[in-house]
Amino acid sequence: MSNNNNNTEMNNLAMEEEDEGEIFLGESDVLREIDVDEEDLPEADDDDMDDDAEEFDENDDSVHTFTGHKGELYALACSPTDATLVATGGGDDKAFLWKIGNGDWAAELPGHKDSVSCLAFSYDGQLLASGGLDGVVQIFDASSGTLKCVLDGPGAGIEWVRWHPRGHIVLAGSEDCSLWMWNADKEAYLNMFSGHNLNVTCGDFTPDGKLICTGSDDASLIVWNPKTCESIHVVKGHPYHTEGLTCLDINSNSSLAISGSKDGSVHIVNLVTGKVVSSLTSHTDSVECVKFSPSSATIPLTATGGMDKKLIIWDLQHSTPRFICDHVEGVTSLTWIGTSKYLATGCADGTVSVWDSLLGNCVHTYHGHQDAVQAISVSTNADFIVSVSVDNTARVYETSEFQNKVA
Repeated sequence: MSNNNNNTEMNNLAMEEEDEGEIFLGESDVLREIDVDEEDLPEADDDDMDDDAEEFDENDDSVHTFTGHKGELYALACSPTDATLVATGGGDDKAFLWKIGNGDWAAELPGHKDSVSCLAFSYDGQLLASGGLDGVVQIFDASSGTLKCVLDGPGAGIEWVRWHPRGHIVLAGSEDCSLWMWNADKEAYLNMFSGHNLNVTCGDFTPDGKLICTGSDDASLIVWNPKTCESIHVVKGHPYHTEGLTCLDINSNSSLAISGSKDGSVHIVNLVTGKVVSSLTSHTDSVECVKFSPSSATIPLTATGGMDKKLIIWDLQHSTPRFICDHVEGVTSLTWIGTSKYLATGCADGTVSVWDSLLGNCVHTYHGHQDAVQAISVSTNADFIVSVSVDNTARVYETSEFQNKVA
């Protein structure tokens, strides 16, 4: 009888548990904890891993990914003479030369003791300059990656490097408020330009090689005589920027400079008179990139991108926005694609988009990066768009992707 009673009680208990739903253990129910060696745990299902990989690949439009860096990428340059040759640099204190479509060839360019912040090929494609936050500029043979010389002098990090359009004269702006110029063939210091009060954040030779134009965190633009180091014009105060300059570009006939600022403003300066000739007001956050349209453009345009998530294409003749192109996140970089009507933007969401400057529409968006795009460039034959990201990779996209789409 007792066994039957026990069975009846157990059955009743089981029914009550089913009625109550799930039963959870409390801390008082735990008898003891057992340490488990991770090696004894079952491995993840390979099929699940394969599914994840396939899903990742489906979101990657790149035809080539360079993964040689071990840190965030900041710097990028495409060779002006070899459509496959690319240079990248970043937070791992290294630069690399590598070739699109040739995963077996890469040249590591060591030597910097801090992040590689900027890269530039000479106009003949023979030399590559790398600038680092260690305050040093290194010059490499572009075909082999061999170090030719080390150029020093600046007392702080290098912000940017540029080459003279008709010679191996290299120019660099520094965080120490100065601008430096060297002869790379002779490994010789030429001049130091002093006039800014804060970091020299952007600058370049004019396309005719006769002037230098620089912008600074001190909210000024200076036009220099490269031979005498004298400042020809200092543009500062109303109606110019109220905060530091972030970017500038010079038009093809060396007459105008366009600059963007942290204050969200864009201004165009006549380099002959030193006067502000146009103020383009529409951005509501820091302007990160500015670029005049190619000289072959039928309509004179300029493009600006900012952290307000906008690319703005401007009509230069009327100083008005022609198109405002919205992005998901801030626009970090832009470039025109060869001499075409198309331009590409790099975005903080990791995408690269291509826009028709005459219609204002997005014709293609490339996916692949897992984090913000820092810089973009186009191969000299305009077949490839290259981008670098804080996700430690550089990626290459084919322009035929959108050209076939709009043809």
